[in-house]
Amino acid sequence: MLLLFETPGGFAIFKVLNEGKLSNVEDLGNVFSSAESARKMVKLKAFDKFDNTSEALEAVAKLVEGTPSKGLRKFLKANCKDETLAVADSKLGNIIKEKLTIDCVHNNAVMELLRGVRSQLSELISGLGEQDLAPMSLGLSHSLARYKLKFSSDKVDTMIIQAIGLLDDLDKELNTYAMRVREWYGWHFPELAKIISDNILYAKSVKLMGNRINAAKLDFSEILADEVEAELKEASVISMGTEVSDLDLIHIRELCDQVLSLAEYRAQLYDYLKSRMNTIAPNLTALVGELVGARLISHSGSLLNLSKQPGSTVQILGAEKALFRALKTKHNTPKYGLIFHASVVGQAGGKNKPRIARSLAAKAALSIRCDALGDAGDNSMGVENRLKLEARLRSLEGKDLGRLAGSGKGKPKIEVYNKDKKMGSGGLIAPAKTYNTAADSLLVSAENGVKEKKDKKKKKKAEAEEEEEAKSEESSKKKKKKKAKTEVEPEAEEASKKEKKKKRKHEEEETEEPAKKKEKKEKKKKKSEA
Repeated sequence: MLLLFETPGGFAIFKVLNEGKLSNVEDLGNVFSSAESARKMVKLKAFDKFDNTSEALEAVAKLVEGTPSKGLRKFLKANCKDETLAVADSKLGNIIKEKLTIDCVHNNAVMELLRGVRSQLSELISGLGEQDLAPMSLGLSHSLARYKLKFSSDKVDTMIIQAIGLLDDLDKELNTYAMRVREWYGWHFPELAKIISDNILYAKSVKLMGNRINAAKLDFSEILADEVEAELKEASVISMGTEVSDLDLIHIRELCDQVLSLAEYRAQLYDYLKSRMNTIAPNLTALVGELVGARLISHSGSLLNLSKQPGSTVQILGAEKALFRALKTKHNTPKYGLIFHASVVGQAGGKNKPRIARSLAAKAALSIRCDALGDAGDNSMGVENRLKLEARLRSLEGKDLGRLAGSGKGKPKIEVYNKDKKMGSGGLIAPAKTYNTAADSLLVSAENGVKEKKDKKKKKKAEAEEEEEAKSEESSKKKKKKKAKTEVEPEAEEASKKEKKKKRKHEEEETEEPAKKKEKKEKKKKKSEA
């Protein structure tokens, strides 16, 4: 019995010396406890070394899939004639038995035997130390991991994220520089800003012309149209701008060079982004365009993260602030985010934009998943979905509602309308009320409106009169109370005065009586003495 063992350095075949011990699976671990006992159990018969890393990767990748490589087939044919082979994978054993007609065995005893050989591998194979096995296994595992991931530099979406970010920054810088050129050169030739609206053509014209006096002598046919050139030359003669020195013109021309170089680099970057998007996300590019697709990938972080999002999230991606503001204030949520800039949404009318955006987001979610997780590298799915969206847009814009009347496969069944028939039950219901045509009369409605207005006015007058009467009654009551108070007050004052006088007289009498009594007594005494 032979044993097939795979190592990072190559394939090894061991001869099992004592097959009787395989019956006791539990005791096999004790057999490989030492190198001497292991040598008594198995012996190395042949070893096939890998020539390089690529050969090792190919052989191991085949083993992972359950198939032998070409080198392994030759090695087994040369060393396994009329022998039973013990293998670690039953699927691999079945293929070896079919193609090489070699009997293969896979059971618990074989797995325990392989485990014991692995523990004493450096002792059983001379020249293969543990210090060599560790780096070989590490390098082979890394290579196998890359192979499984199918890593490709063409599928790196990080380049798209960086490219679209740089493109946006270039647009901002270009606008800033172009406006600076217009403002700076506008002091010398202000009329030129109205004649040439394009920033690049403006910078080219300023660079070629310099001072406006030179405009009549120069040829602008390569830059501008004939009509624009004639208008420019006429305006240069009657311009109201100030004079500029040669030093100022030198700096203005250098700024124009910066604008033109940035514009040229932006064009190159756009071509690069376009090619990358067609390589990484061809279906998404065919559906929404290069710029919108790149911004969606950049906003989500990667193409794989974007593929995990549902269509409803793709629809409002980029409008998160508006969404949370609407949820907080309980207003209507946004209908689109970055997807609004897609050409299909731009072609739709105002009412149809949300519908097309919802359909486009659903199709885009499918296209993104196909690009991120699928193996096909063409854009057939994106083109097909775009044609469907354009057809839907035409039906919405043209108000073609044929599909609403019945199924799309056949013509709808047309029945005569019966107002007394209940739909679905087949029974009859009470006849509908007849329409009152008299209610449509404008004169009657006008008269009714006038009467209602008059009644309202009368009610308002009556209410106002009642309020005035109530106010007058209240005012009269208040006046009576005031009069009663004024009449009572003088009488009370007179009574109080009288009372005070009486009290004074009484007090005076009380003080005078003892004096009078004394005088009378003295008079009586005098009379008695006399």
